Amino acid sequence: MKNLEIFLRSTVFNILFFGVTAVMALSLLPTALLPRRVFMGVVWLWVRVVHGLERVILNLDYEVRGLEHFPRDRTVIIAAKHQSAYETFKLHILFNDPAIVLKRELLRIPVWGLYLSKIDPIAINRAERGDALRSLIAALDHVKDQHRPIIIFPQGTRVKYNATTTDKPYKAGVARMALQGNIPIVPLAMNTGLFWPKLSWIKRPGRVIFEFLPPIAPDGSAADIMQKLQHDIEARSNALMDEAREQSPWLPR
Repeated sequence: MKNLEIFLRSTVFNILFFGVTAVMALSLLPTALLPRRVFMGVVWLWVRVVHGLERVILNLDYEVRGLEHFPRDRTVIIAAKHQSAYETFKLHILFNDPAIVLKRELLRIPVWGLYLSKIDPIAINRAERGDALRSLIAALDHVKDQHRPIIIFPQGTRVKYNATTTDKPYKAGVARMALQGNIPIVPLAMNTGLFWPKLSWIKRPGRVIFEFLPPIAPDGSAADIMQKLQHDIEARSNALMDEAREQSPWLPR
């Protein structure tokens, strides 16, 4: 019975989500010509509409822990686990106006790419490893002057909740970026993949947890930084998934 309810709620949500997104993307397209400060209001409106749909239709909400580890008076690199589209819709709620590291090819998507360009991301060419690293480092001064947090997903893409770091290893670009810019890294663990799995029609009810972990200083070697970053994110994300399964028995094991 629970599975049928989840399927029906997911179906209603998906129809409304894609419908609302399409209508807003097309009707608000002229705002892309307005100053960025004005345009960002459209972004904040859209993510809050999506969040409202999640809460009302899916009974899905989130909780944030460890905010004491996230300094708001300086630029930091947020290195986040990436299990789901869910967290991408929360970036502008959690961080207001972050500089998001993303694939350059996303900017070529009609209409959607125009919106992405306007939020001023750090776009990298993942096909060329050296080019991607140069793009990251070149963006540092620009972003630091803006006092915006930098959001990066160290595994480079969404990973299934049960994927291992052997399946999707962490990439060292985040450590080299931290060392080059003398910027601390704040790891961000989460359990989103259990509720909103990658490429799945089904969205499950419950409470997602985002947890900021103690910062990692930009000292030592890139290898040492990556080893600690990977350990901290993976260990805590796995613990958060165990906690969610205990509280919500309908989540996948």
